[in-house]
Amino acid sequence: MKNNKSHSSKDKVSLKAEVRTVFGKKLNKVRKQGLVPGNIFGPDFKSKSISVVYKDLIKTYKIVGETGVVYLSVDKENIPVLIKGIQKHPLTSTLLHIDFRKIDLSKKIETNVPVKTVGVSEAVTQKAGILLVQSETLLVEALPEDIPSSIEVDISIIKEIGQEIKVADLKKSDKYEVKTPAEKVILGVVAHKEESIVPETAVAAPEIITEATEGAEEGVKPETGEKKPASTVKDSESKEKTEGKKEVKK
Repeated sequence: MKNNKSHSSKDKVSLKAEVRTVFGKKLNKVRKQGLVPGNIFGPDFKSKSISVVYKDLIKTYKIVGETGVVYLSVDKENIPVLIKGIQKHPLTSTLLHIDFRKIDLSKKIETNVPVKTVGVSEAVTQKAGILLVQSETLLVEALPEDIPSSIEVDISIIKEIGQEIKVADLKKSDKYEVKTPAEKVILGVVAHKEESIVPETAVAAPEIITEATEGAEEGVKPETGEKKPASTVKDSESKEKTEGKKEVKK
C-alpha cells in the first residue's frame, strides 16, 4: 500500500485531442472555433496532425510547461508527450500552433530545463552588485517522468562581487543528470558601472571636428578652431578690392 501511494503521488496530466484533416490557410477556420492545430512527432512514431481545445491547452501548459509529461487522448489511445515548439502570434501572443514530442517513458531523454534562482545574495543587497544570468536553461538527461520543472540555483552563497556559480557547483541528483558542461557559468554578480554613459558623450567629438572643418570656409583658423571677427574678414576683403583697383589704374 505504501509503495502504491508513493507511485500515485505525481498526478498524470491528460489532454484530449482530435485528429485534424484541415491544413494550410483553412486552419484559420479551425482557430476561430477555439481550437489550436498541432502535430505529434517522435522516433519510431508516425506523425499525427491534431487539434486541441485552446482553453484546455492553456490550463495544461500552466501545469506542465515544457518539461512535464502530458497524456494525449487521441483515437482511444493515450500517448505520452512533451510540449514542444509553441508558435505564438507576434502581436497578440495567442497560440497559433503547437508540437508534441512523443516519448518512451522507459527511456531517458535529453531536454532543456529552465534555471530558477532562489535565496538572496549579499553582493547584490549590500554591495550594490548586479545579478547576471548567463544560462537561462540547462540540458538535462532523465526518464521523462523524472525531468524537473526547473533547476534551482541558490544565490545566497555569493557574498562578493565577481563571484560566479557554475554547473559544477550544483548539487547532484539521483533523478537526473545535467549534461551542460561543468565549466559553464550559470550566473554571477558583477559591479554596477555608472560610466556606461561615456559612449554617449564621446559621440559629440566628431561633430565638433566637422563643424570646425565647415567653419574653415567661413573664416575659421584651422589650427585653433577660433573664428576671426566679422570686421576683420570684411576689412581684408575690402583691402584686396582696393589694391586691385590701383593695379588696374596703373
